[in-house]
Amino acid sequence: MPISEDSPEVPEASDPGASPGSTHAPSDTPNGNSGEAETPHVGYSDEWSQPGTPVSGTVITPPAPPPPPVPVAKSGGTGSPPKPPDPPDEPGDEEEGMARMSFLEHLEELRKRILLALGGVGIAFFGSLIFSNQLWSVVEQPAVTALRNLHVNPPTLKLISPMDTFQIIWMKLPILCAIFIASPWILYQVWAFIAPGLYKRERRLAAPFVISSAGLFILGGMFAYFVAFRYGLEFLMGLGIGQGIDPAVNVNEYYDLFVDVMLGVGVIFEIPVLLFLLTLIRVVSPAFLVRHSRYAILGIVTLAAIITPTGDVFNLALFATPMIILFYLGIFASYILVLRREKRRFPWGTFIRWTLIVLVSLLVIGFFVARYYGYHPVLRWPIFIR
Repeated sequence: MPISEDSPEVPEASDPGASPGSTHAPSDTPNGNSGEAETPHVGYSDEWSQPGTPVSGTVITPPAPPPPPVPVAKSGGTGSPPKPPDPPDEPGDEEEGMARMSFLEHLEELRKRILLALGGVGIAFFGSLIFSNQLWSVVEQPAVTALRNLHVNPPTLKLISPMDTFQIIWMKLPILCAIFIASPWILYQVWAFIAPGLYKRERRLAAPFVISSAGLFILGGMFAYFVAFRYGLEFLMGLGIGQGIDPAVNVNEYYDLFVDVMLGVGVIFEIPVLLFLLTLIRVVSPAFLVRHSRYAILGIVTLAAIITPTGDVFNLALFATPMIILFYLGIFASYILVLRREKRRFPWGTFIRWTLIVLVSLLVIGFFVARYYGYHPVLRWPIFIR
């Protein structure tokens, strides 16, 4: 059918080879007015489509985000931006400085520390050998005092084997003295062996460890010499007096008993240091020690029964009581360590207040005992006598 001139002009079909956004603009509109060119389709963005996705037509890339604002310095300042906060500590920072050694390296380190400890004992031995006679006078003093108090004449020790004097005075006694003299050096080697497995902040406890452990070992030896050995020896030798038994002490057996008591009590006084080290390496905790204290007391009494030179109850209590006190002292030291590790403060006010209350109570009890039962204090063991 022919198209009339008055009918509106039908747009021609778009050329397949033309560009996607091109169209043919008509010359006249249906009402006879001249029309404008059609606007090409552009990309848009909504909640169903991604930004920049074209529906039809050209693609318009979304604008880039604006740059962060530059901090403005306050009036009178230098104009530099504020310092960023420090990054949090990483878990690996705590292990800074920890040494990593193989099993053979551990054995080599152990061998080195043992040789150094033995070298220190050897030097102290040759120094003690010069004063062997003076040292023997100190060792025999408890026996002479006990025999004199028991009215045994002459108050001397008995020699059974001819070699006993040489072995004791010139060999065994200097070794015992060298162990006590070189104890700080020996304990330092112990710390140097375990220090590579500790954190960097925990290695700073080297000086307190050596001083406290060596001090407790020497304090234990002094307690054994002035209290436990003297009083226990006089008590034991006096049991046979009046029953037809005269004390006659062999010098070899006396020295063996002396060494057992001195070293045994010295090692016992290391209980606080041992508990502190176990807490330091996180093997035990103060709560665990308090919760299982009854088992610890049972073990202490059993250990005291083993190292006690005799089997009587008196000497057992004489050895077990200081061990129990030292056990609770070690718990206290471990509690202080845990508070420092958790960055908490110890309630010193409450502790000092209760300590004063206990001391005042003991003084009041001692006053009434001295007043109504005729006891008075003396500068020797036992402290109160009638």
